[in-house]
Amino acid sequence: MGKGKLAKFADMATYENVFQYPYSVVEHVPFEMQGKWHEDYFHNDNPIVLELGCGKGEYTVELAKRYPDMNFIGVDIKGARMWTGATQAVNEGLKNVAFLRTHIEIIDRFFSQDEVQEIWLTFSDPQMKNPRKRLTSTFFMERYRRFLVDRGTIHLKTDSNFLFTYTNYVVETNHLPVIFKTPDLYAPVVSGLPADSVASSIQTYYEKMWLERGISIKYLQMQLPHEGELVEPDVEIELDEYRSYKRDKRSPKTTAK
Repeated sequence: MGKGKLAKFADMATYENVFQYPYSVVEHVPFEMQGKWHEDYFHNDNPIVLELGCGKGEYTVELAKRYPDMNFIGVDIKGARMWTGATQAVNEGLKNVAFLRTHIEIIDRFFSQDEVQEIWLTFSDPQMKNPRKRLTSTFFMERYRRFLVDRGTIHLKTDSNFLFTYTNYVVETNHLPVIFKTPDLYAPVVSGLPADSVASSIQTYYEKMWLERGISIKYLQMQLPHEGELVEPDVEIELDEYRSYKRDKRSPKTTAK
């Protein structure tokens, strides 16, 4: 039988690679390592990459193992899930990995200008009823600009056609540079994507489940310039027809903005 939540939280309280700052903490205690991740934690000047909504931390850990000359931070509010990746990183002695348990809405409180080079959004909740909660919305893009380098890279990997379509509208409306995109990452032929790309060669537990259900995985790689005002697209988008794993489609409507 696996560990319960309380035991996992007790473990993480002792882990040097875990920082826990949910709303209740950050309102009263400033995050003193903001702008000092290189100096105070990683002890190097290697690029910092975030995975927002990291879940169990599988992607964060695998990226860290493949790129030892880069630093990776998994971010999520679900501590019991995060325990899996944090524990693996501790057991395997991975020094280029950290985990931050907090709400992504306040992610800009933890990093300073130009401190982060890339962001991964792996299977984020599409938030079909609430545009402001979508991790590719202009609400979040403005926050990413506060710490992501100019024209820093954002990767979106999703099972949701709704979120993929919405993100494409955000990109087109704001003329954001696209490096690569495909509606089916595992199609027999995907032109322009290296065979060893981590987008297709690293799969999470949930991703494998969606693939087994015949759901295509969409991928978009773009850049986020600092200049220009970001505008939210005013379009109606068809809702996903299926229920993503452990996500309820609560709206009776067929489309959402």
